[in-house]
Amino acid sequence: MTKTDALIYAKDNIRVNSVHPGSIWTPMLKKACRKMGIPDEERCRKAFARMNPVGWVGEPIDVAYVVLFLASDESRFVTGAELVVDGGYTAM
Repeated sequence: MTKTDALIYAKDNIRVNSVHPGSIWTPMLKKACRKMGIPDEERCRKAFARMNPVGWVGEPIDVAYVVLFLASDESRFVTGAELVVDGGYTAM
């Protein structure tokens, strides 16, 4: 959909991109830990960190900076991009 919409709206000077975050340390991830039976936040963080090649869990700011880039003039020639922010998880 990102690529299709990017092609459709390019003539109107509208850029279309999407951001795909992985394990980001948010209340949603903390809740998932509790449901998995890992109530201790530090243990949970370490469990998710082991899943990422970079060795840690992302923070909301990691996604925010990607969105900030896409909203800025610095990305004026970027359209149809699907930016994965997952610490390398999908590269494995």
